[in-house]
Amino acid sequence: MKNGVKVEKDTLFKIDRRIDKLVKKIELLRYVNPVNIEEEKALFYKSKYLTDPNFRYPEMDFDKFKIHQKFFTQPIELIEDERIRNLYEEIIYYYSGVVRCIETVGEGKKFYYNSLQSFGTPTEQDVENAKFILHFEEEDDNDPAFAPKYSPQEAEGIFREYGKRYDFDYNIKESSVMGAIAMVLNSSQTLVLNSRHEYSENEMAILTNHEIGVHMVTTMNGLSHKLKIFSHGLPNNVETQEGLAVFSEYMSGNLTIKRLKELAYRVIAVNSLAKGYSFSRTFRLLHNFYDLDREKAFHITTRVHRGGGLTKDYLYLTGLKQVYDYYKAGKDLSILLTGKVTLKYADDIQYLIDKGLALNSKFITDSYSENKNTNKTLDFILDNLK
Repeated sequence: MKNGVKVEKDTLFKIDRRIDKLVKKIELLRYVNPVNIEEEKALFYKSKYLTDPNFRYPEMDFDKFKIHQKFFTQPIELIEDERIRNLYEEIIYYYSGVVRCIETVGEGKKFYYNSLQSFGTPTEQDVENAKFILHFEEEDDNDPAFAPKYSPQEAEGIFREYGKRYDFDYNIKESSVMGAIAMVLNSSQTLVLNSRHEYSENEMAILTNHEIGVHMVTTMNGLSHKLKIFSHGLPNNVETQEGLAVFSEYMSGNLTIKRLKELAYRVIAVNSLAKGYSFSRTFRLLHNFYDLDREKAFHITTRVHRGGGLTKDYLYLTGLKQVYDYYKAGKDLSILLTGKVTLKYADDIQYLIDKGLALNSKFITDSYSENKNTNKTLDFILDNLK
C-alpha cells in the first residue's frame, strides 16, 4: 500500500513539474503592458482626447500551439485521487485560457473575449458598490502624504528596508514600460518599479504592504511547496491575491478613501469596456463626468484597455470585500497565504496539507497580526458593500 501511495505521489509531482515549466513561460503581465505608453499619451492629449492610442506590445516568445498541446496531453487521468485530479483539470483549462489571452494581445475584441473568459466582468451589484464608494469624500489632495517625494532609487531603498521584516531575498529592478507604478513578477521573484514615477509617502506605505507584504510573501510561500501549483497559481487567483493585498493596506492603517475610490473607478472603467466604450470614451467618462485628473484617468483607462480590454481590474474591489468578510468571520487568513491561491479552493488547500502534499504558510503578512485601521468610514463602507 505504501508503495502504491508513493507511485501516485510520484505521478502527481511529475505532472505538476511539467505544468510548472509551461506556466513559467506565460506570465500575462510580461506581454500586456504597452511599450510606448508615454509617446501615445502625449499624442492622445494632443488630440484633445479624441484619438485612441495605438499601443505596441512585447512579442510572444513561445510557440502557442506546442504549449496548448503540452497542457492537454498531460496524463492527469493517472492521478487516482479524484479531488486532486479535478483540481489539476481546472488548472490546465485556466492556463490554456491565459495562453489564449497572450496570443491575442493587441487584437482588440479577440483579446477582450479571452480576457472575459479568464477574469469575468463586473455584475450590476459590483458597479453599484463602486458608485456607493464614490459618494464619500476623500482625503485632501494637499495633504503632504500624497505629494510626490521619492525617486525610484529612493523607493527601492524603502522597499529593501521594509523587506527586512521577512526572512527572504528578492530582486528589484526598474522599467519605463509598465502600466502600474510597481508590480511583482512571480516567476523571477522580482519587484519592478516604474522608473518614470515619483512616489508619495502614502504610495510607499500602500505598496510596501501590498507588493511585499502579500504578493512577495505568497510568491515565497508558494516556492516552499513541492507541488508547484502553489507557486504558479491556482485558477482565478487574481481576485483573492489582490483582495489580500488591498486588505493588507487596510490592516496596516494605510488604506484611504482616495485609494478605495481608485479601485471603484477601475470597476467603472471595466464596466465601460463591457458596454463597448472605446479608450477615449472611457477616458472622457472618468475625466469629464467623474472629474478625475487626466493623469489618473489615463492611467486607469490604460490599465483597463491595454491588450484590447483587460477586465481583471474590477477584481481588486470584489476581492477586498471577500477577504474582509472572511476575516470578519474569524477565519484563518494564513491558508490564503500559502501561495498564489484562491479563496474558492481553501478547503482543497487544507486537504492537500492534511495529505502531506502541501505546507502551512512559512511567511505571514506582517500587517495581519493587528488591525491598525482607525478610519471608521472605511469600516462602514466595507461592511455595507453587497
